[in-house]
Amino acid sequence: MRTGRRFWRPKKITGEKMVSFVATPIGNLKDITLRALETLKEADVIFCEDTRHTLKLLNAYEIKKPLQACHKFNETEAAGRILEASRSGKKVAVVSDAGTPVVSDPGNIVCKTLREAGEPYTLIPGACAFVAALVLSALDAGKFAFIGFLPEKKGEKLKVLERYKDVDLTLAFHSAPQDVDKDVAAMYEIFGERRAVAVREITKLHEESREFLLSEGLSGEKRGEYVLVVEGAGEKENPLSALSEKEHIAYYLAQGMDKKEALKKAAKDRGVSKSDLYPFAIDL
Repeated sequence: MRTGRRFWRPKKITGEKMVSFVATPIGNLKDITLRALETLKEADVIFCEDTRHTLKLLNAYEIKKPLQACHKFNETEAAGRILEASRSGKKVAVVSDAGTPVVSDPGNIVCKTLREAGEPYTLIPGACAFVAALVLSALDAGKFAFIGFLPEKKGEKLKVLERYKDVDLTLAFHSAPQDVDKDVAAMYEIFGERRAVAVREITKLHEESREFLLSEGLSGEKRGEYVLVVEGAGEKENPLSALSEKEHIAYYLAQGMDKKEALKKAAKDRGVSKSDLYPFAIDL
């Protein structure tokens, strides 16, 4: 069925000259895929968040390529150069300092620029810090939300957290060492008591995953980049369930419902069948 929305598909196939966003290691330099190495070796130019940081990775694998900067302060201008390079027939690789580009890293403006211009691009997948932290936390990974870095100002920080206060999803946040205590305090102010896990030094020698309560905060010196994983709100108990079965049905009858509809609503609230509640409604 046509909806009027235009769907975007790359016009070129993998192997032709195009832009590739390449995931790089988040700690251990061995955590890079064969395809990522192949893409970097074949690239005509590599756009990176910090040329000095990327140079260490390339030197480790004896890759020598021209490097150009693409960071949060010049991304719009860099996106134009990436588009121009791709259209001129060059293979372009885009990397961030660590992990998957675009995810809490530069790259999103580049993606939008390429899409709007109809220029194809692809992702060479690999390491992603918040996914690794979710596994290491042992919290519910069946449903989760990645929030990324919280704003620096407390008011804005609280405003963002308020949106997720009642969400029944495990929440993942990035947090710089100097922000961890403030972020945790803000979470407790909005969420109340919850379990959380602080994960740091992922894939490195001193990898650490520490569980704590938001009310207690995270003790000890804060070193390295953190992923804070916080349990979701969970399902809230319906206050009407505290009533007796007869009082519960009577509440809905008082709202103007007939007995059949009142039974249906009360049964849904209590998670039981209508037949279980029927005996309590006979004399109502």
